Amino acid sequence: MIRIAVISGKGGTGKTMVTSALADTNTSRQILADCDVDAANLELMLSAKKLTKEPFHGLDVARIDPEICVSCGICSNSCAFDAIIIEEGLFSVSPIHCEGCGLCAHLCPEGAVVMQRRICGEIYTSTTGCGPLVHARLFPGSGTSGLLVHEVKKRALTIDPSAEMLLVDGPPGIGCPLISTISGMHAVLIVTEPSVSALHDLKRVVTVCRRFDPRILILINRFDLLEEITNEIEVYAAEEGIPIVGRIPFDPAVVQAVRKGIPVTRMDSPASKALSTVWERIRSEL
Repeated sequence: MIRIAVISGKGGTGKTMVTSALADTNTSRQILADCDVDAANLELMLSAKKLTKEPFHGLDVARIDPEICVSCGICSNSCAFDAIIIEEGLFSVSPIHCEGCGLCAHLCPEGAVVMQRRICGEIYTSTTGCGPLVHARLFPGSGTSGLLVHEVKKRALTIDPSAEMLLVDGPPGIGCPLISTISGMHAVLIVTEPSVSALHDLKRVVTVCRRFDPRILILINRFDLLEEITNEIEVYAAEEGIPIVGRIPFDPAVVQAVRKGIPVTRMDSPASKALSTVWERIRSEL
């Protein structure tokens, strides 16, 4: 199974739009995964219908039993995250601040602190016209997005072992969610745009990707808005030996497709025509 992740150095470059278009034009048997767990919206572009929902358990959270606690203060003095709250002489744990390290439970001489499982999000499997989709939602304030991405990928790989392709809509940036996404991928398609910030972040994400050794490809979205920066991106790609597999023009039809909840490749437009050839270019590069 070929594994491809569509990522970006910054948000707003059109990554999900490109992923949905690739999913729509790919004719081989495929599995889809949305690993942008902080803002998963590939389901909106593919009219997904949820089939299953599972709770996602992230890091454990500490809980202090007031019946056992003797208010010695050892846990409060040792907590590096200031997660221990003291009100009217009673000790409790703030779930928002607790990082689940377990030090307080280890140090408590009375055994009053226990670690409990914490639900940090939900994982879904859905059906779409382009194939099965695994996606998730991380609850606000939860900080285990990298672990949730790993769970999404693991479930996607078990849905249909006979599939030829795993197509992943990855997160923007260079943090833990991206690292978890690109781990084990055969190729990454970086979607960028002609802006100073996008070029800067493109260089950063390429640096991160090279530590995992996937095949790196670049697609320039809205390339005709600022051709001077587009030229700089092309020069950078040539210097780094990274193929550019597509140049998508600015096209109001993309906004119309998003509003309708359909891939732009189902409309007759300049962006649709440009995207329809990207898959074959990716295949030739792989």
